[in-house]
Amino acid sequence: MPQRHSKNNNDLAFFTYDEKRKLGYGTQKERLGKDSIKPFDACSLCLKSLIDPMSCQKGHLFCKECILQCLLSQKKDIQRKLAAHAAQQKQEKEEEEEKLMLQKAKELDAFDQQNHGAVPQYSDKTYSRDKNGFHGANSVKVTSYEEEALRTMKAFWLPSATPEASVKVDAPSTSTICPEGKEKLKLKTLFPVQFTEDTSEQKKFKALDKTYICPSCKVTLTNTMSLVALSTCGHVFCKKCADRFMAVDKVCLVCNKACKERNLVNLEKGGTGFAGHGDHLEATDFKHLGSGSGLGLVRPAMKT
Repeated sequence: MPQRHSKNNNDLAFFTYDEKRKLGYGTQKERLGKDSIKPFDACSLCLKSLIDPMSCQKGHLFCKECILQCLLSQKKDIQRKLAAHAAQQKQEKEEEEEKLMLQKAKELDAFDQQNHGAVPQYSDKTYSRDKNGFHGANSVKVTSYEEEALRTMKAFWLPSATPEASVKVDAPSTSTICPEGKEKLKLKTLFPVQFTEDTSEQKKFKALDKTYICPSCKVTLTNTMSLVALSTCGHVFCKKCADRFMAVDKVCLVCNKACKERNLVNLEKGGTGFAGHGDHLEATDFKHLGSGSGLGLVRPAMKT
C-alpha cells in the first residue's frame, strides 16, 4: 500500500503539484537571474563593455565603432534599395513603352490587312458566329491574333508558359533607425557619454573590473539604479542627484556647463533579446497537453 505522498503516482482524480511539474502542465514561472540582463555599461549591439560610449536621445548606449558601423551599413542598404527601386521603375517604363509600340504596330497591321491583305478580317459579332475561321469561300483556321495568343498563352501545365509573379520593390525609407529603440536616428543626434570611474584606494585592490560611481553622491552605479546623462557634456549621474540638483540649478555638477531640462536623458536599463529589465522580471511558459501526445504544445510568453 503506497503512502499518501505528493510524489507518489496514485489513483487520485486530479493532478498533484508534483505531477503537474513533471508533465509541464499549466503556466511555469521562473525568476530571471543576472545572466539574462545586460549590464548598464555594456553596448546594446556587441553586448561588451563600452568603448568610447555614445548615446542616442532615447538613452540607448553603444560603442562608437559599433553604432557608426551600424549606421554605415544601413545607409549602404538604403542605397541598394533605392537603386533596385529606380531600376524597377525604369523597367516598368520600358515595358509600358514597348506595350504601346506593339499596340500601334498591331493597329497598323490590322488596318493594312483590312485594306490590302487577302486574309478576311472579322468583327466581334462575325467572329463570335464563326469561331473556326470559316468565312465564305476562304478557310482560315488560325488568324494572326490567334497565333499571337498561342505564343503568349500562360498555361500552368507547360513549363515554358508558366506565369511568373512580378516582385515589386516599394520605395524605401531614407532614414536610419536606432537598432535598439527602432526610432529615427541621425549621427548628429548622438552624444558621447562619460562615466566617472571609482579610483579610491579601497576599490583598487578589491576588483580588477572598472566600477563607476555617481560624481555627486559617490554611490556605485548598478543595474538597479536609474541613470541620467547630460546631452551637453555627457556626464552620468544617478536620477536622484539629477532631479535634486541639475534640474533645479540648470548646471552640470562636474564641469559647470549649462544644461536645460531637455538635456537630461534617461539611460535605458540593461536588457537583451531574451529578457528586459523591470521590477517584475520573470519568464512565463504556458504549456497545455496536446491530443494524443504526452509532450504537449508550448506557447512561451515573457513578462517583465
